[in-house]
Amino acid sequence: MEMNVSNNEEHIVAKKQGGLNPAIIIPILFLIGVSIYLFVLGAPGNFKDAEKFTSASVAFSDVEGKDIHPESFMGIIYKGGVIVPILLTFMITVIVFSIERAIILGRAAGKGNLDNFVLKIRSLLNRNQVDEAIAECDTQQGSVGNVVKEGLTTYKSLTKDNTLNKEQKMVALNKAIEEATTLEMPMLEKNMMILSTLGTVATLVALLGTVIGMIKAFFALGSGGGTPDAAALSTGISEALINTALGIGTSAIAIILYNYFTSKIDGLTYKIDEISMSIQQSFAEFN
Repeated sequence: MEMNVSNNEEHIVAKKQGGLNPAIIIPILFLIGVSIYLFVLGAPGNFKDAEKFTSASVAFSDVEGKDIHPESFMGIIYKGGVIVPILLTFMITVIVFSIERAIILGRAAGKGNLDNFVLKIRSLLNRNQVDEAIAECDTQQGSVGNVVKEGLTTYKSLTKDNTLNKEQKMVALNKAIEEATTLEMPMLEKNMMILSTLGTVATLVALLGTVIGMIKAFFALGSGGGTPDAAALSTGISEALINTALGIGTSAIAIILYNYFTSKIDGLTYKIDEISMSIQQSFAEFN
């Protein structure tokens, strides 16, 4: 029992060390988003009247300048206003944490083909070859392999335990598998909430930028004393549309990737449940 507790503690430590820390990464990504907005999108070369400003910081303060006209697509995005850096941060965050999830879930699946691993474990259990099954887990590794190995290790120790009856052993085996699964799940699901949240928040922030742009457009329309300022009107409308496009694009990507990773996690969970059932059936048959 003490050995099992020690193993569980090692699993917990390993899970806490897995994945990126959002509290550290997101502020860094925000600085990167602002830098891209200032120094890449706001580079003087992206505008026709580049001589009117010599640095991105000056350009940022003159983002509303009606006499500064974009010459490239990046300049057009820059004219979207101060909401653009936030939306850029959202986009970068989605990309970074999606890459992180892809790497983590790839490791969780282990080495080799997962379907073949499941079939091999079930075949070995049908022949009551527990040691060989444990060796396969060491080869496969990953979350599925960790859970299965924990279940098989408990399986092996319970076969030598004469203090419990069969029903008690089945309960202990089931509990060990459930605990191992519970310890693995936080690593699989970590940071998924970020993708889910950005799938919604990006659209809302884009809507804020859209509203701000339209307010500016209508203000220009009504402040000209009968002659609307065409430049200010077009600036406000373009700002609204740019923010809308960035927000919808970010939200769509976040939702698609969230659903994809969720399906991958569900697939791994199903494999764990499938082998767990085989372990319990094998134990009931041979003990």
